[in-house]
Amino acid sequence: MKIPKLPSAIVLVHGLFGYDHLRIGPWTLLSYFTGIAEAFQAAGNRVLVPRLSPTKGIAFRAEQLKAFLDREAPGETVHIIAHSMGGLDARYLISRLGMGGRVLSLTTLGTPHRGTPFADWGIRCVEPLVAPIFDLVGLSRQAFHDLTTASCRAFNEQVADVPGVRYFSVAGQFTPDWLTPEWQLSHSIVAQTEGANDGLVSVMSARYGEDCQVWEGDHASLVNRTLPMAIARGRWPDRLGQYVALLARLADAGFA
Repeated sequence: MKIPKLPSAIVLVHGLFGYDHLRIGPWTLLSYFTGIAEAFQAAGNRVLVPRLSPTKGIAFRAEQLKAFLDREAPGETVHIIAHSMGGLDARYLISRLGMGGRVLSLTTLGTPHRGTPFADWGIRCVEPLVAPIFDLVGLSRQAFHDLTTASCRAFNEQVADVPGVRYFSVAGQFTPDWLTPEWQLSHSIVAQTEGANDGLVSVMSARYGEDCQVWEGDHASLVNRTLPMAIARGRWPDRLGQYVALLARLADAGFA
């Protein structure tokens, strides 16, 4: 499998509750984008993986992302591939933080561009129960509010695409069964109002930009990471080939 080499750095941005890598000493136990950064780097690409706040809001995380890029790639142009909430952070970065001249393209994976009904449900039914715990340990809850359908409607009115930046997207969809208990509740809540979805974000909400690919799989599988029960069943393929196709599209668009 030939992986294109792009002149500009590739930035992999995680979503809600995300991370860059989980390590113990010198050993990496888990990467958020499983195996992707390593494969891209082996082909000669420069890959940057920031660590943003797990639960703070879009504006705060976007500022963190800008600070990371200013530190790790000062003045350089980059391509961003972002999962879930990370796609909204990147859109805010490009539109509101003056980074339109440095971000050549944004590809979002399972990003709730129009919010998710699961966040609406969570604010109504779950937040009253968990708020005391979050407050006790000093964790922000802003991210959950920023992902509601009402908040994303306002976000889209205020955060405009920047001319010259190429926007692409990937959506996930699958049909849960009794062997996927981890997704039953959230999938059903989203499906009731928005139809096909990846367990958290509908295809309708994830569709953005000039092209949207639809991958078969759940929300976690979009970053090449499968949950334990899915692994045991051999569900969802290795995504590296699909990520290579994302780079090939950028190369074909003249970014090679």
